Amino acid sequence: MKLLFKQRFFSWFDSYDIYYENGTVAYTVKGQLSWGHCLRVFDAAGNFVGTVKEKVFTWLPKFELYLGDRYAGCIRKKWTWFKPQYTIDCCGWQVQGSFLEWDYSIVSPQGALVAKIGKEIWNWTDTYVLDVVEPQNALLVLMFTLAVDAEKCSRN
Repeated sequence: MKLLFKQRFFSWFDSYDIYYENGTVAYTVKGQLSWGHCLRVFDAAGNFVGTVKEKVFTWLPKFELYLGDRYAGCIRKKWTWFKPQYTIDCCGWQVQGSFLEWDYSIVSPQGALVAKIGKEIWNWTDTYVLDVVEPQNALLVLMFTLAVDAEKCSRN
């Protein structure tokens, strides 16, 4: 299953549209005014499905994930020199990025591929392609991508 993640060109807060391969809307993401990034995720029908919330005052970036209003876990950036690495503690996934931080692979604790994420570089706004192996993992993969994009935005 592939999802196309596009940041909106004009918005005061982070807002994104996520599309299926056929062009229909899968999710909408709306940023909220808060200390640190707070991104609320809605499904195609407009139902609230999750939140990605940045924890401030941490040594390395950390984002909490909520499925609905239920805490699901967090994403932490690991200390590395060249390639960015993240841990998603709610499912034990390990994430490794490319040197330029445009491409990521997510693998399960057993080593199976969960998703590949790639950034398209010739667009006016941040655009990612999320290639998710199992459709039930799409929301968590999207939330990881939101966290990484927010972390890079904060750093720059």
